[in-house]
Amino acid sequence: MNQQSTFWSLSTDTVLQQTHSTAAGLSHADAKQRLSQYGANSLKQIHKSSAFMMLLNQFKSPIILILILAAVLSIFLKDAADAIIIIAIVLISGLLGFWQERGASNAVEKLLALVQVKATVLRDGQSQEIPNEEVIPGDIVVLGAGKTIPGDCLVLESKDLSVNEAALTGETYPVDKQNGVLPAATGLNKRTNSLYMGTNVISGTAKAVVVHTGKETEFGKVSQRLKLRPPETEFEHGLSKFGYFLMEVTLVLVALIFATNVYLHRPVLESFMFSLALAVGLTPQLLPAIVSVNLARGAATMAKKRVIVKHLPAIENFGSIVKLH
Repeated sequence: MNQQSTFWSLSTDTVLQQTHSTAAGLSHADAKQRLSQYGANSLKQIHKSSAFMMLLNQFKSPIILILILAAVLSIFLKDAADAIIIIAIVLISGLLGFWQERGASNAVEKLLALVQVKATVLRDGQSQEIPNEEVIPGDIVVLGAGKTIPGDCLVLESKDLSVNEAALTGETYPVDKQNGVLPAATGLNKRTNSLYMGTNVISGTAKAVVVHTGKETEFGKVSQRLKLRPPETEFEHGLSKFGYFLMEVTLVLVALIFATNVYLHRPVLESFMFSLALAVGLTPQLLPAIVSVNLARGAATMAKKRVIVKHLPAIENFGSIVKLH
């Protein structure tokens, strides 16, 4: 087992040696090199969705796919006017959703930049503040009341230090922390010489050496185990269900009508063309545009009340909450 995984059972000198650090902290050059080696101190990969992917996601609902198929069939039936109208409606619907989500995403990024959480670390023996994402193993962090713990750390020195670990252990009362060495088998909630990412200082001061960051922290491991796909909103679920139902009804009717025409000895090509025309006629061309316009209006109303809506279907959930109250 890697000794760093049981750092609470090691002396501070041993941990400093293993992390190639000193009580005066890392040098700026070493910190820069380690940041590229370990990556950002984040529980998830930091990446910005491309505009193209965000736009593409607007056209994946069953109803949109039905309309795109209807446009293709209209072109096949040499009905250019219908094809142009359907494509225009699909594009308008998609662009409305893209415009709203893109604007919301940019607004959230600006807000996050304003409220960026920072940690106080020692670099070349000097205290300085850096974003939590730039904290790396071997950093010496300086902690005080109200500070968040930027990574899993071993306490080097402390004075009246109390930490709230409710987010990690469920313990509602502050836990006293101090320097020391504990048995390797000590449980998480009894490691009084260790500090963990996702917790915060209630009172006192301390200096600690960072041992693990990002996904390697205890909080990161919990986050990985709980990683689930965001559930669909009730509105998205209902819309998808309606889209699949509409697709099934259309396919069944087209098949039945085509089979009936063939049974009645109608020309096969003529029967096929009639069935395709029926499929185009059954598709609700205006539905996506109507839905997008109404959701966009809801998002605009929420924006006036200083609420940023990143995902348009979430507007329906707001409406459901209002109805419940």
